[in-house]
Amino acid sequence: MSRARNPALDDLLAGVVAGTHDDPFAVLGPHETTVKGRPAVTVRTMQPAASAVDLIDGDTVVPMTRRHADGLFEATVPLAGRAVQTFAYRLRVHEGGGTRECVDPYQFGQVLTDFDLHLLAEGTHYGAWEKLGAHRQTMGHVSGVHFAVWAPNAQRVSVIGDFNQWDGRVHVMRRLVPSGIWEIFIPDLVDGACYKFEIRTPAGHVLQKADPYGRRFEVPPRTASVVWTEGAYTWRDGDWMRDRPAFEAWHDRPQAAYEVHLGSWRHVPEEGSRPLTYREMAETLVPYVREMGFTHIELMPVMEHPFSGSWGYQVVGFFAPTSRFGTPDDFRYFVDTCHLHGIGVILDWVPGHFPKDAHGLGRFDGTALYEHEDPRKGEQQEWGTLVFNYGRSEVRTFLLSNALFWLEAFHIDGLRVDAVASMLYLDYSREEGAWIPNQYGGRENLEAVSFLQQLNSLTHGRAAGSITVAEESTSWPAVSRPVYAGGLGFTYKWNMGWMHDILEYVTQDPVHRRWHHGQITFSMLYAFTENFVLPFSHDEVVHGKRSMLDKMPGDIWQKHANLRALYGYMYAHPGKKLLFMGLEFGQWREWNHDASLDWHLLDEPLHAGMQRWVRDLNHVYQREPSLHEVDFEGAGFSWINCQDSDNSVISLIRRARNPQDFTVAVVNFTPVPRQGHRIGVPEPGWYTELLNSDSHLYGGGNVGNQGRVHTDQIPSDGFGQSLSIVVPPLGCVLLKK
Repeated sequence: MSRARNPALDDLLAGVVAGTHDDPFAVLGPHETTVKGRPAVTVRTMQPAASAVDLIDGDTVVPMTRRHADGLFEATVPLAGRAVQTFAYRLRVHEGGGTRECVDPYQFGQVLTDFDLHLLAEGTHYGAWEKLGAHRQTMGHVSGVHFAVWAPNAQRVSVIGDFNQWDGRVHVMRRLVPSGIWEIFIPDLVDGACYKFEIRTPAGHVLQKADPYGRRFEVPPRTASVVWTEGAYTWRDGDWMRDRPAFEAWHDRPQAAYEVHLGSWRHVPEEGSRPLTYREMAETLVPYVREMGFTHIELMPVMEHPFSGSWGYQVVGFFAPTSRFGTPDDFRYFVDTCHLHGIGVILDWVPGHFPKDAHGLGRFDGTALYEHEDPRKGEQQEWGTLVFNYGRSEVRTFLLSNALFWLEAFHIDGLRVDAVASMLYLDYSREEGAWIPNQYGGRENLEAVSFLQQLNSLTHGRAAGSITVAEESTSWPAVSRPVYAGGLGFTYKWNMGWMHDILEYVTQDPVHRRWHHGQITFSMLYAFTENFVLPFSHDEVVHGKRSMLDKMPGDIWQKHANLRALYGYMYAHPGKKLLFMGLEFGQWREWNHDASLDWHLLDEPLHAGMQRWVRDLNHVYQREPSLHEVDFEGAGFSWINCQDSDNSVISLIRRARNPQDFTVAVVNFTPVPRQGHRIGVPEPGWYTELLNSDSHLYGGGNVGNQGRVHTDQIPSDGFGQSLSIVVPPLGCVLLKK
């Protein structure tokens, strides 16, 4: 029987076949019609690889007609009293010498609600990660995966994958006007299916993009997103999560973070020197951190990134733990195990920029969506990356929901925000004329300021007890002050000034240190202007800066003694602590992200002693309230003597909330033992040596005070009594009454 030609329909079908039509639901799937005046339904499907397709209507099998040579099939059947909206059918597709049955995705209606679309466009859908991306769900009695993506300027968006031979004509998505979001429900997809979004740009170019909200990715260098069902993991950290809101008293608590790059902490030499998996690290790294006395593990970015050499700081999969070390649930197991051992988890988070990789966020639909169109605002030239457009609601939705995603879906306890200075300043790392001033003619990125304030208010409100940490290297005021007081709202700020000053000081030969004494005391002039973390991070042991141990002057013994003294001063100084992996045992060489730490060094007494010193520092730091309770107020600190530049010796007092609970710290930055060194102290009596970095346990020469020393009624340093102590060479002594 010949079919009357319908030119308009033929044009629509041609557009579907060519992959240029933007409304496939107007053509494909079931459509009500009439046959000889009686209600019927016409079903069309695009199956380019099929030799034949059958429509299965209950027990009836209807061979479909090939409407176009490139694989568009059609069949018309009577409705027989049924409504087209409830017409259920399956397709039997004959291809490649076999057959498969499937449910037609074009028989399903819109999934996202208008309220969802409103919130997403408004920038207030803080659970956007539950709506966009790929999510398993059931429509009626049919299980499948719902895909949704924001691509407002695209001519056409399709889901492509190994389930449709990566052909963008098979699963073209529905455009939801005016939101700019595209969606489709694809039945019968299984976990592990690889997919991307194929996007036809306004200029007619075809792009293949990874899912911005994808939960899992192929192992790099492969770049596809992977269907992954959430909700299968059973958490065991209920007590930790129940108690976490009480951690809002963070300023009174000890925090010593162990910064880790998961790919290079430890390798398995018997298996090609591969890195450990998430689950293997849960069984090895976590007990190690607990034994060493660290309170937190701070992970360099675990979000999926294509280039290992970026150390994770050039992210493509913001919602996916990297597949290099296992599945998302394997990473949950790692976090869960940390909590069971009483260890918090902080993630490095990178909302400042993203890479230009072809499958990533850049020019996502052929236009600047996530970045600014103008490269003077949209490109971070120093790193060759793109800058987020913080003024765009959908971009804020993406970033803010991503922050909450890690805190809620993975029970992460804090986010350390990378490169905050690059976000705050429009002229960051830019030449004159290569940046655009703000509306008032200034260099401040007002949209980024607003975004960071919203981020901190939101995370502190929604995930009570969680923290945020700013890696911010300038003098921007009130970074760690509340938003309501005009601050950015971070919990902490890295003290980069202290770090640079102290490292410049300790790299001097001790004979010259008297001329640089101000570098170890200057930090106390501003120590309470922010809530500071004292960081010795990965950035200080790469790119020719040498390892921490190798920075130290002198012979081998002096290098170790210098580093022990430096760590002692760090733990006595107000502020929370952070040490990069390997620093705790004196790694000799610079950090290499492709190689394991040099654990064999622990066979040598000096390195084993360094590790023991850091372990004991951590345990004493946790045990003594005076060393952590009052980090951000002047009441917690006072100098005994900060002016002894001739001897390069400093002495100080740290106090707890109870001012009668105090610890005395004395540090000698020369290789000369100071016999009979007199320091004033607040109260008379016996003072016990809590720690002495020159103990033979740590590789020292056992120069000290035989465990304790008694005051003399000799006024000194403004106190009515004093101690005459031995300060070991290049040594740190902690004393407690």
